Amino acid sequence: MTDAVRLESLYKTYDGGVTALDGVTAGFAAGTFTAVMGPSGSGKSTLLQCAAGLDRPTAGRVFLDGTELTATGDTAMTKFRRLRAGFIFQDYNLLPSLTVEQNVVLPLRLAGRRADRAGSRAVLEQLGLGDRMRDLPERLSGGQRQRVAVARALVTAPAVVFADEPTGALDLRSAGEVLTLLREVVHTHGRTVVMVTHDPVAAAYADSVLFLADGRLAGEMRAPTADAVAERLAHLGDRAMGAVA
Repeated sequence: MTDAVRLESLYKTYDGGVTALDGVTAGFAAGTFTAVMGPSGSGKSTLLQCAAGLDRPTAGRVFLDGTELTATGDTAMTKFRRLRAGFIFQDYNLLPSLTVEQNVVLPLRLAGRRADRAGSRAVLEQLGLGDRMRDLPERLSGGQRQRVAVARALVTAPAVVFADEPTGALDLRSAGEVLTLLREVVHTHGRTVVMVTHDPVAAAYADSVLFLADGRLAGEMRAPTADAVAERLAHLGDRAMGAVA
């Protein structure tokens, strides 16, 4: 199985000497759903941003869909990212002045491609939003807005969908619906999903969980359950508190 995303000896140091990533090497296989977890400050969001080409590592290499992002210039990386990566964020990032359909096709327009209205409508129909295409985001519930964000992430047929706390602002029912959609994106449509989350219940929807602590890999769990993930996180949190003490 090939890796849709490959990280090799990734380091990220910020001004002031703070090390967010400390030599991380990891692969995310194509057609899999991986959750990335760890205590606060473990580097999980930084890992996602570097893997997605939203930020550059201080050192190391990032491969996305077989292309080395770290070997490309900023303009080329932006163009590649728009075509081969999809993004879902906690706060939806929908433009309030655009309709649901206009928000969904926005990545195509930004990439200089023709807006595939038939394709976008088909995606929205699959996500149960076929009758809301002309609505503005303010008319939707939180769960519906996040489903629009999922549709927008899928419209370019990306190799990888990166999700940063996608259910953090949702109630339990809406969160379950969005996580089920993400799992279907992987198992039905063959996409790859990499999701940062703090929620063990959300992580249990994934095929595997990658744990980080202090910017380093701290283990992996396959076929996770919410209880097992929570126990591992508690252990990592205790270890981090012990290091501070």
